Amino acid sequence: MERRVLIVDDEREIADLIEIYLKNEGFSTEKAYDGEQALAAYAKHPFDLVILDIMMPNMDGLEATRRLRRDQSVPILMLSAKAEDMDKIMGLMTGADDYMIKPFNPLELIARVRSLLRRTYQYGAQAENSMDSRSEKELRLGPLRIDKLSHTAEIEGNPLHLTSTEFGILHLLASQPGRVFSAEDIFQQVWKEKYFDSNNTVMVHISKLRDKLEKELGDKMIVTVWGVGYKIEG
Repeated sequence: MERRVLIVDDEREIADLIEIYLKNEGFSTEKAYDGEQALAAYAKHPFDLVILDIMMPNMDGLEATRRLRRDQSVPILMLSAKAEDMDKIMGLMTGADDYMIKPFNPLELIARVRSLLRRTYQYGAQAENSMDSRSEKELRLGPLRIDKLSHTAEIEGNPLHLTSTEFGILHLLASQPGRVFSAEDIFQQVWKEKYFDSNNTVMVHISKLRDKLEKELGDKMIVTVWGVGYKIEG
């Protein structure tokens, strides 16, 4: 199945370069040059993944991400010329799944794209190809129900609007209630990449996921074990 990628960057040379590399890898692409164009393109025909620059005219990448996240869980890879931690945290907190600093290695970009697509769509594909019973494709933990087949989660029938990364983290924690997963464990199992000590990506995604859960539950579900990691109580 050919995956469709929306490339959004006001620097046309960079957008063209990304398009060349993606097409060489067999992806279908479309380009937009600001956030407004990106939202209009997505409204016409949804994409499997969005590559989105932060600094753009008319509507920047942060605002475009916020608007996409109102009702879309499409994976978003954010690009920025700024390397400061706060810029990265802001990008992730608005709903991006991953983050790259310009200038970037095009081969690393392709690797990140493939990783994001794998994390987002592997659950449904694995479940469809599996002969497991329906019960093994679902996780239930109190009022929380996680459906691996449809890649969805809900609390007492109310859907949780999760990004693919948030779903991956929730599914991992809920699969072994009571077990403490370190940030390194979570990153390696969800991102499928090498973890670096200075990486605060897991913390940011946990924070967003916890907020969404507590909004529905009115109580904490994900517990921080200081100096060790995170767990969901059984």
